Amino acid sequence: MKVLHITAHLGGGVGKVLSRLVEFSAKRQDGVQHTVAILEPPEKRQFVDHVRRHGGRVEVGADPEQLRRYAESADIVQLEWWHHPALAELLAWGELPVMRLIVWSHVSGLHAPEIPSSFARLPHRFLLSSPCSWRSPGLAALDELDRRRVAVVFSSGGFDDMPPAPVRSGGRPPLTGYVGTLNYAKLHPDLLDYLAAVKNPAFRLLVFGDSDAAGPLLADAGARGLAGRLQLKGYVADVAAELRTLDIFAYLLNPLHYGTTENALLEAMAMGVVPVVMNNPAESCLVKHQETGLIVDGPQGFADAIERLSRDHAERLRMSVDAARDVRKRFSIENTAHQLTAHYRSVLREPKRPFDFKAVFGITPADWFLACQGEESWRFSGRPGARKMDRGPHYLYEKTKSSVFHYHHFFPADRRLASWAERLEAWR
Repeated sequence: MKVLHITAHLGGGVGKVLSRLVEFSAKRQDGVQHTVAILEPPEKRQFVDHVRRHGGRVEVGADPEQLRRYAESADIVQLEWWHHPALAELLAWGELPVMRLIVWSHVSGLHAPEIPSSFARLPHRFLLSSPCSWRSPGLAALDELDRRRVAVVFSSGGFDDMPPAPVRSGGRPPLTGYVGTLNYAKLHPDLLDYLAAVKNPAFRLLVFGDSDAAGPLLADAGARGLAGRLQLKGYVADVAAELRTLDIFAYLLNPLHYGTTENALLEAMAMGVVPVVMNNPAESCLVKHQETGLIVDGPQGFADAIERLSRDHAERLRMSVDAARDVRKRFSIENTAHQLTAHYRSVLREPKRPFDFKAVFGITPADWFLACQGEESWRFSGRPGARKMDRGPHYLYEKTKSSVFHYHHFFPADRRLASWAERLEAWR
């Protein structure tokens, strides 16, 4: 069976899950031949090399005619979707060949980028990467017949590349850390309130991530006299080695984040680091409250969780063992591969057919962007005065991540995108 994956890039969680999927197919000889077509040149080659090392084929920067040939020769085409402008352009191309199409959404759709119901209806299968996406406006509007073609497959690449979780002891004060993106689009905008609520004066949050993105967080911490609560460790190549030293994983994300499988959280749990997470929909699908971690709803709840895990060593050690055991089983690459393969074999029984996504996403780059803005569409409606403009959620101001600035960078000649970016910038 020939499966063509089309993705904007092969970084982050998508890169890990696809590269491990190729490795799994090679080792198990499951009969699936994977080709990965990447629309953007890779910034890092880690996952590209991993795919090729395990017999997968990688095509970088293919033009439309080459993509057409790859799609025509594939049994299954799997689009790795998160509303990246390069993918939007591909879908609006208008000359897609007949094919068996699976769309795997790597965003929740709970907030922009949302998943239009008309988009979810089109492919042979529309796969979600978290059950929390069922709450998104677009999917909630599907009727029973359409919902039968929608399913959930967590986009986890498993943990075969990680060492076993260490055996921890309760003989020292626990260390609390965070690994991941360091801007407020990902982190909770009131993170410092959470850290300030912890009464223990010795409490510190060890922060691992790209230091270049931490400027606003560090400035805010300094202004509030909370700089001592953060210990910035910077980017680390060997995350597992750092996770071995941590006891508690404070993963306090922005309630409006668009993530789903949250691989940083799962890797921490796989290494036995007990998570404390917000009661956001995505995290609540990954952490079992009081079994594999703690779910909190505010600063006092976070402070109570830290105090509880610091005081009760036996409880923390129990959750550590249970967290590692649970995620290594539930989110293994075997589970991911088996579920995807089941969908491949089911779709293989259906005929190839044509697709026209223009009715979903529109004609111009501005249309494509606007199609997934959901409740924030009014900011880009072109009808000034409809509502009083104010500063929007942090995710609107990302340089990339399918923001208006990302689309404007890709399509600088589109005047509507230019005006929307300028207007939003004025409210930064």
